Amino acid sequence: MNLHKSVLSVLIVLLGLLTVSNAQATAQKRVLMVLSGYGQEQGSVQPGYEFDEFSKAYLVFNQNGLTVDIASPQGGEVEADKYDPEKPYNALVLKDAEIMAKLDDTLALSTLQAQRYDAIFIVGGKGAMFDLPKDQNLQSLIADIYQQQGVVAAVCHGPAALVDVKLANGKYLVANKAVNGFTNQEEQLFGKKWLPEFEFLLQDKLIERGGKFQSADIMLNHVAVDERLITGQNPSSTISVAQELVKALGIAPTPMQSFRDDRTLDLVAKFLAGDSEALQVLASDEAYYHLPLAGMYGYYYQALAETDSQLHNSLKLMQVAQKVIANPQLDMQIAQTQHKLGDNQAALTTLHAILATNPEFEPAKALVKTLTL
Repeated sequence: MNLHKSVLSVLIVLLGLLTVSNAQATAQKRVLMVLSGYGQEQGSVQPGYEFDEFSKAYLVFNQNGLTVDIASPQGGEVEADKYDPEKPYNALVLKDAEIMAKLDDTLALSTLQAQRYDAIFIVGGKGAMFDLPKDQNLQSLIADIYQQQGVVAAVCHGPAALVDVKLANGKYLVANKAVNGFTNQEEQLFGKKWLPEFEFLLQDKLIERGGKFQSADIMLNHVAVDERLITGQNPSSTISVAQELVKALGIAPTPMQSFRDDRTLDLVAKFLAGDSEALQVLASDEAYYHLPLAGMYGYYYQALAETDSQLHNSLKLMQVAQKVIANPQLDMQIAQTQHKLGDNQAALTTLHAILATNPEFEPAKALVKTLTL
């Protein structure tokens, strides 16, 4: 009995030492989050970084015990594009006095040493297309962190910072590696304001540099992992990219709370992959899921549809949120999609419903006239 107690005591001590050792190893891990400093006036004058992406990634890093520094090309205060401070992930970060102090006075990239960091994470936002690719200090930091066996991660437009990074062997960092980033399709749909000012399209440039570009449907979570290079397609990919970075540091990520927009787009992805029950789940709990987001996804998805199957999927997504959105523009798109699919009777029913509440809505009147000739 005494021997049993002795062995048990030793095991408890060893377990305690192991826990302390793991905690110390985690606490020593430091990640540098890099933001564009290009933004002015919440993106209305010049685009900046995406606060949503910053928030979600930081919450992952903080939850897993990483020390976080924040940097930008010039240092000091940087401007995010317009965002909703009441979104739960943003609200959590805005209440974190320590990280907000770092965000209000970012470190200048020119003052940093790669040896200090185990990983670097480049936050997206259209501003990243303007200042980050040209910053030689950032290029050096990325290359050095990678070559010292550190982790390089970027999300959305953040991979723009990688396009001119070369390693000591003279090859581009992304060459022959799986990479991801904001796609050409996403730019055409969601980036029209600043697209004419871009020097390149991110997808094209990554491919030009030898990257093996991969992607999912628009605005759905997709992460490319190639050993210590981790890239994500869009804002929906942020948490997954951050968790992959944590894994690459040898840490098992703790479960992350899910957020309404991510849960919704995950179900959209399941639906598009053939899960017929996904829309029923979406509609079953309007508080837990964001039906308008699903409806607007369908609205944009139909613009890219090349097959009847894709048109049917876009139609179902729009219809699941039709009553909640209650907007004649969405209803009009539903009618046009029904017409494209050859169901003119359904299109007329939708059009008459529009005109019942908006009798002077000209697009609906015009399509009714076309369909009844």
